[in-house]
Amino acid sequence: MKFVRIVEQFINRHHLIDRADTVIVGLSGGADSVALLTVLCNLNYNVVATHCNFHLRGEESMRDEAFCRKLCSDRNVRLLVRNFDVDSRRREAGESLEMACRALRYDWWRSLLKENVGSVIAVGHHREDNIETFFLNLFRGSSLTGLKGMLPRNELVVRPLLECKKSEILAYLRDHHLKYVTDSTNADNYYKRNRIRNRLMPLISDEFPGAIDSVAQTIGHLADNYGLYRDFCRKLHDRYVDADGVIDLSAILENESYPRMVLFEILSDYGFNMSQVENIISGFDGTNGETTFAGKTYHGRSSSYFLDRGKLVPLDDLNDGQNEVTVDLNCHPFETRRMTVAEFTVLKNARMLRPEAMYADSGIMLEAPEFIMRGWRTGDRMRPFGLKGSKLLSDLFSNAKLSLNEKKGVKVILRNSDIIWIPRVRCSALFPVTDKTEEVIEITYKPLRK
Repeated sequence: MKFVRIVEQFINRHHLIDRADTVIVGLSGGADSVALLTVLCNLNYNVVATHCNFHLRGEESMRDEAFCRKLCSDRNVRLLVRNFDVDSRRREAGESLEMACRALRYDWWRSLLKENVGSVIAVGHHREDNIETFFLNLFRGSSLTGLKGMLPRNELVVRPLLECKKSEILAYLRDHHLKYVTDSTNADNYYKRNRIRNRLMPLISDEFPGAIDSVAQTIGHLADNYGLYRDFCRKLHDRYVDADGVIDLSAILENESYPRMVLFEILSDYGFNMSQVENIISGFDGTNGETTFAGKTYHGRSSSYFLDRGKLVPLDDLNDGQNEVTVDLNCHPFETRRMTVAEFTVLKNARMLRPEAMYADSGIMLEAPEFIMRGWRTGDRMRPFGLKGSKLLSDLFSNAKLSLNEKKGVKVILRNSDIIWIPRVRCSALFPVTDKTEEVIEITYKPLRK
């Protein structure tokens, strides 16, 4: 039972699962998911298995489903099966095969959480999966964000096997006479991940014995580095950006050893790339704090700045509603924190909820969905909290008695394709805090200019 103890220690060390949790296990029938399900059962966690049948491999897909049904029946585990039409999803969303399957899978899991079928989702990613992800991101030219690999917990998704080797998983299954199925597409080297798994990693192991272990160790270091880096970047932001969003470019260039990276970390949240940052810095000549291109305007995806006496002054470039930017709710101008339902209730009863914040069920953050900020558009609709059905945003603005100038400055926040929040105006009814909520997310938005 050594393998089981190792997984248990990993779960406890990273606080992945509480004894009160009902764990939704993604069960494909492959070695990793079978090991995950059986280990969690052996540890006496309350589990519900889920199987996605995408019907992409003909009889093999049906074989996998039948295997999962028998496995769960033999172990007296509840199994939920969902059939998906992947082609329809791809036609509607214009997604790749992999992205369509992933979206369908996580949308289903998200709905199960909202229906209180479970409180956390467990997937069978292991050490080699993490290394493959590292190499994929490395070859794409990723930053530290991509090189840090997968994390043990990503909101409500947990990875109890993340530090386990594939060989350890297979040994556990063999020692306990546990069967599993094999996906034939894993041998198809058309997919980049398969080429890394089937060709690159064996070659590295042959040519550089022990290198794969070193790469795994490096990923762990990078994850720690990333946390430290993000904390430091937040402090730099507070040092050089004032309450109105004005960036002191002169001070950055005068005080920082790596001004390009400092400015990039500040501006990247607003849609600026490194090339644009270099163009801004190239205009600074260091003479009396002035710049060669004083008065010049620089445009990112979501914001624009003009250069004035060594400072970048923000201009609002989102008001026409056409420009949009993907945002990280953990980074400026947003801030996210978790609280218990009890803490939320105390604040609510004391009328101390922050007007610049949105409060939502933690399911809103499941598996890091895409959040987008843009200006509002004519015809935009939202299902507002406290009202029935969907409403035109223009009607909500009228009810809120917004002036014409105030309406021009309104931003909306979308979760994937749904408007979930109009800061300081209204929240949507999609992820409300209810008596079934187990954890509350507070999302604060501080605009560039007051």
